[in-house]
Amino acid sequence: MGNMTIKDIAKKCGVGVSTVSRAMNNHPDINPETKEKILKTIAQSNYVPNNSARNLKRTDTKAIAVLVKGIGNTFFSDLVSGLERECQHMNYSCILQHVEEQEDELDIALHITKEKKLRGLVFLGGNFSHPKEKMEQLEVPYVLSTIRTSDMEDKKYAAVSVDDFKESYKMTEYLIHLGHKKIAILTAPKEDKSIGKLRLLGYQKALRDYGIPYSEKLVSYMDAEEDRYSFRSGYKLTRQLLMDTEFTALYATSDTMAIGACRALKEAGISVPGQCSVAGFDGMDTGEFYIPSITTIRQPVEQIAKATADLLFDMINGKEKPRQLIFEGELVERESTIPPADKEKQSSNGTMKREK
Repeated sequence: MGNMTIKDIAKKCGVGVSTVSRAMNNHPDINPETKEKILKTIAQSNYVPNNSARNLKRTDTKAIAVLVKGIGNTFFSDLVSGLERECQHMNYSCILQHVEEQEDELDIALHITKEKKLRGLVFLGGNFSHPKEKMEQLEVPYVLSTIRTSDMEDKKYAAVSVDDFKESYKMTEYLIHLGHKKIAILTAPKEDKSIGKLRLLGYQKALRDYGIPYSEKLVSYMDAEEDRYSFRSGYKLTRQLLMDTEFTALYATSDTMAIGACRALKEAGISVPGQCSVAGFDGMDTGEFYIPSITTIRQPVEQIAKATADLLFDMINGKEKPRQLIFEGELVERESTIPPADKEKQSSNGTMKREK
């Protein structure tokens, strides 16, 4: 089988990309039977991590690493596949490194850069707010992909993403135009300085511009320790909101969380979109095939993956200085969002009564 990616192996074994990565890296945190199954599949498929794993033993290795934080967000697996493909074209090995929520991605980056003699790095996900002095310890070029920080402008980072503030504003504005005034949001932990903060700020600004009071009760923040932007976090945060908050629309800042939210609403006897509209962010395939299909902001994954790789390889080859590339997201209207069920009731008391 030619050119199998880590995603193909994961699909074949019915596991996540991070589990395959653990098996390949001999990580202790994996079920032995699962590990055996994965390694057997890899052997049968003649899968070699991108080019040749033997390259990694040589000192002139041409390898980059992709550090993924928030593996529960399946949006990243599409990005990783795109990056792997671009690496193959350039005859580079691509090492996938899963970073746990409580781990510091920069410490891990500094360690594996030396250990594997890497030429470059891509950071995916995480609350990227590291001191400048520490960032300067990285001796290889790196690109932040689908990561933006609110203080990015004055730092010379190479970054590729959508404008999270603007796209989040766009989604909130769309829900307001449908007639919703009580819009709940599921977002990153409070201390997040990255896309979570920007998406929350976009939501707040849209409410302000349309004269809708902002209420902290309608904001559900992820726990800093949990897997971010995952199905489980969406489910958990929505259950917390339902305890004492009324809303007619729920905006989850990732599609995985939107699907988790739909499950929590269904269990509470609330129909989507009949009694509550749900919107996501990312544009994953899963959201398109979920019932109801999820209204979302689609990120141009393939363009982002290609631009990330091109920028990194140009920096490795000394042709390019760090710069920031911003792509346009697309609002995709699907089945999960409609005008509020009872507009009269909503306008009189700002909320809607639902069966509990």
